Amino acid sequence: MELHLINTGYFKLDGGAMFGVVPKSLWSRTNPADSTNLCSWAMRSLIIKDGNRSFVIDSGMGDKQSDKFFSHYYLHGNDSLAKGLQKADLGFDEVTDAFLTHLHFDHCGGGVKRDGEKLIPTFSKATYWSNKEHWKWATEPNPREKASFLVENIKPMQESGQLKFVDVSGDSRLPFDVITVDGHTEKQMLPKLNYKGKTLVFMADLLPSVGHIPLPYVMGYDTRPLLTMSEKQAFLNEAADNGYVLVLQHDPVNECCTVKHTEKGVRLDQVFAFKDI
Repeated sequence: MELHLINTGYFKLDGGAMFGVVPKSLWSRTNPADSTNLCSWAMRSLIIKDGNRSFVIDSGMGDKQSDKFFSHYYLHGNDSLAKGLQKADLGFDEVTDAFLTHLHFDHCGGGVKRDGEKLIPTFSKATYWSNKEHWKWATEPNPREKASFLVENIKPMQESGQLKFVDVSGDSRLPFDVITVDGHTEKQMLPKLNYKGKTLVFMADLLPSVGHIPLPYVMGYDTRPLLTMSEKQAFLNEAADNGYVLVLQHDPVNECCTVKHTEKGVRLDQVFAFKDI
């Protein structure tokens, strides 16, 4: 198995929204905001090459939205999905599987592109993986999440016939295990796999950054913040017990970290680049 961690770009979100009830005087220590209270966040994707299959875990925001849309999120930096795939020596038509942790626009938008007046899958030969519960949640959205579930990012996967659903209780079609969590959104999926003798977990939005490790540091975007806290507590205890490597999708600086038990609960242990695993 060969792994690559790529960055599809950076965007900005309100710092208060990203840390919920935690005061700015605390969260700004790890994630400083600009003059308009916005913080930068990465959009990383994990590439897994396993035999004759090549997986892309999440695909960033994409570039097909309107200028008005991008004006809200300040897409910046020189990284892109195309450049990341090139670094991983992988062509768009060589991707066999596009696995989506969940269907918020910053995780799945790059998986659909414009072709003239049509919207088509970016990965023409890939199977797109979601799960039934989350798909229903995303295609029949609640008012709070409606702005994150964009029809143009989601429907083309199904209309193309390339969509399949993961069996979240265990699926032999995947070269990794799947952890499901429901606090951020219904049935978010976190890939868990063995690599170089270590257990890696791609954290998606259960743990966006090292700044979110303390339990109360929960995003205002989460639909069930108290559930996020209990899910995060259980997972972080397991990660500290077993020395998991946590691959951080949104941390603007740190790609990976480990955690440890302390008198104050689970806290950050080490941070390092993905290449140093």
